[in-house]
Amino acid sequence: MNPSRFVVRWVGRLVLLAVLALAVVQLWYFAWIAYWRWENPGETAFMRRELARLQQKNPNAQLRHQWVSYARISDNLKRAVIAAEDARFTQHEGVDWDAIEKAYEDNIRRGRRARGGSTISQQLAKNLFLSSEKSYVRKAQELLLTYMIEFAWDKRRILEVYLNVVEWGEGVFGAEASARFYYGIPAAQLAPEQAARLAAFLPNPKRYGRIRSGPFLDRRTEDILRHLYSVPIP
Repeated sequence: MNPSRFVVRWVGRLVLLAVLALAVVQLWYFAWIAYWRWENPGETAFMRRELARLQQKNPNAQLRHQWVSYARISDNLKRAVIAAEDARFTQHEGVDWDAIEKAYEDNIRRGRRARGGSTISQQLAKNLFLSSEKSYVRKAQELLLTYMIEFAWDKRRILEVYLNVVEWGEGVFGAEASARFYYGIPAAQLAPEQAARLAAFLPNPKRYGRIRSGPFLDRRTEDILRHLYSVPIP
């Protein structure tokens, strides 16, 4: 056999195997997403990493997390999080390309990465399955997962899962745990200012959850409150 034809044949086989392996991985992801349409995720990839990190310091460390239904989360918090993180949440199909473009232009103007354009759906995809590594491959996988989630779930389910798994402080995950940790009340009872303050933590929950107040947090909380009642929720 001609050596060059032999090499081409094996390269073709390897490419085919790589494509099949990638397809299997995507099917595995989609199977979980389809399952979680009705069943609640017990934990996320981000939770597992965070628990491992905390247990390196304290082997007995546990996460604060308690799942609650959509109806048991204050509408104030739903509106506040959408206002803070993804104002067009109910309108886009998973990726808000306009927001990404504006964030890119803003970062260029500032000369640094000051803001991102990730939607709630994108953040959820990353939290459920991925690492915090920044790479084009990870970003491409995030986009695929985002569109899978948007295809399989409605906006109400996306927001319900997001509010139950998002990080809100050192070892604090989800609306119920954060409401009880910071205010000593269930998530259903969060008042507008409390909800806006929690939403203001989200860009950097470990830091802001620790300091809880300050010029930036106060301004951001006030800005969220100004927009709170104009925000549609699913």
